[in-house]
Amino acid sequence: MPRIPRGLFKPEGVFLHFKSFNLDPSILAGIDDLGYREPTEIQRLAIPPALQGRDVLGLAQTGTGKTAAFSLPILQRLLKEKSGGVQALILAPTRELADQIQQAFRALGGRTGLRSTTVYGGVNINPQIQVLRAGVPIVVACPGRLLDHINRGTIDLSGVKTLVVDEADRMFDMGFLPDLRRIFQRLPRRRQTLLFSATMPGEVRHLVQDILRSPQTVQAGRLAPAGTVSHTLFPVEAHLKTKLLRELLHRTDMKSVIVFTRTKHRAKREAQQLDRAGHRATSLQGNLSQNQRQRAIDGFRRGTFKIMVATDIAARGIDVTKISHVINYDIPDTVDAYTHRIGRTGRVSRQGDAFTLVTRDDRPMILAIEKVLGERLERDTIADFPYDAPMPAAGNPAGRPRPRRRPAMAT
Repeated sequence: MPRIPRGLFKPEGVFLHFKSFNLDPSILAGIDDLGYREPTEIQRLAIPPALQGRDVLGLAQTGTGKTAAFSLPILQRLLKEKSGGVQALILAPTRELADQIQQAFRALGGRTGLRSTTVYGGVNINPQIQVLRAGVPIVVACPGRLLDHINRGTIDLSGVKTLVVDEADRMFDMGFLPDLRRIFQRLPRRRQTLLFSATMPGEVRHLVQDILRSPQTVQAGRLAPAGTVSHTLFPVEAHLKTKLLRELLHRTDMKSVIVFTRTKHRAKREAQQLDRAGHRATSLQGNLSQNQRQRAIDGFRRGTFKIMVATDIAARGIDVTKISHVINYDIPDTVDAYTHRIGRTGRVSRQGDAFTLVTRDDRPMILAIEKVLGERLERDTIADFPYDAPMPAAGNPAGRPRPRRRPAMAT
């Protein structure tokens, strides 16, 4: 178990109040404004060593409060050690996550007077240049656009005191390792580094060895989908997925739903079909502009849209705590991707449901997911659903009905 400074650790079942961290009153006021009272597990474990100035490796699933686990120590340090220029740099894999992190800094640090900004692609670079030239202590950035600013000379990282690498495993999934190494070369060697990840593939372990100095490792729970989520598989033939999705939406009480697809085209198509069928649906995928993506996220967060159909771009960084269901229209390619998708529901101790539409070809991935969960996933069917309906003629050039068969799933 990670070693916690004496006086901060409490026995299991006794909760630690944020006041016990001895944070600045202006930070505590921001916490109170948000209605937070008790830190989550990752916050109880990560904040004390971070406040001491130690490097931290934080392992926890999405939705467990990781953003506050690093933003609160950063705000505290900047209030105590005031200086000019960029003092805290937070690296995030997606624009959505970068926006979420900045919103957390604005909310938690609203009484401190500390300013923050985001730096990412897909939007005009000139407003970012103006903000950076005016001076801002906290920068939340995606690697590609940050390198653009570095190459242009519009950002100076020589004064960075704290570096945060958030969603490190996702950084590797998206091929950011070369960009990260170029960024690290521009940072001071004497700095605090906080690295957070939901999983620990080998690449992340190598990065830990390269950039962290005697880190305090903290882990909240096991590195698997949250225990607040129930998992159900719905076997179905591939050509009946859309029909089954509509039936699930019609027959299940769902308050807010993310539907994950494997491709951008499918996400757009399914959202349009659901919208025409009378559902309040939108899509989030890579072909949208930044403004379109933001409108979709904001509408989903406000409840204007009940359903968001998305590619894995939405598996990270969408801070909507009341998502009741995640539906995998397509099963993901890796167990890590499944973990991150499912992490969109069952957040902050709420219960959530994960439905996955599966075909015979998905059996190897199902077995891999079950191995990580340590249990067999429930299989279910919908009464009166036409599981034996043949594939339409458009998908059957010979025009012959396919053999009728019930969906099969390995036991």
